[in-house]
Amino acid sequence: MRIVIAEDNVLLLEGLSLLLTGVGHEVCATVADGDSLLPELLEHEPDIAVLDVRLPPTYRDEGLRAAVTARETLPDLPVLVLSQYVEHAYAARLLAQGASGVGYLLKERVSRVEEFLQALERVADGGVAMDPEVISQLMVRRVRNDPLEALSSREREVLSLMAEGHGNAVIAKLLFLAETSVNKHIGNIFVKLGLPATDGSNRRVRAVLTYLNSMDSRNG
Repeated sequence: MRIVIAEDNVLLLEGLSLLLTGVGHEVCATVADGDSLLPELLEHEPDIAVLDVRLPPTYRDEGLRAAVTARETLPDLPVLVLSQYVEHAYAARLLAQGASGVGYLLKERVSRVEEFLQALERVADGGVAMDPEVISQLMVRRVRNDPLEALSSREREVLSLMAEGHGNAVIAKLLFLAETSVNKHIGNIFVKLGLPATDGSNRRVRAVLTYLNSMDSRNG
């Protein structure tokens, strides 16, 4: 893959670049602030952008705003956001833009190399990758008219693992279920969330986004 990175921490930037190039990817550009990101994306047309939420000069939400602008200009651009902490509003703003090619991971996840690379590939392929810690923190509160209320506890467990980016076989292993049972639960989830079969593979992404948006509403 061809990747553009936006990160002001030199050590993390160098570490990311070495990691990605070491497994065969190309880091075609790096920037240290949000304003420099879009010109590099337009010039290099990468397969994915990896960026920090907080960038100079204020270290608040420059990276997130750069990601939002990039997705508006390049709607098909996959974006993987890295953050030091769980920042619910930032995650919600990014998710609100579209139903594919979005990831939000805590920076500590980068040290778990295999998980990080799997998340990177999922997002680049148009999937969703959300850090388990983000998901767990968004599950704190409930609101009325929650679309997930129609789901059974087991179906919510399955959907939670889908949101982490796991495939059906892995979900079956984690929940000690047969894969056919997982397939049945996922079918029930699609029906209860009103996702018709005509949506094809996009149903999985839309189900995950429904879940994540619901989690954020509970926390809001």
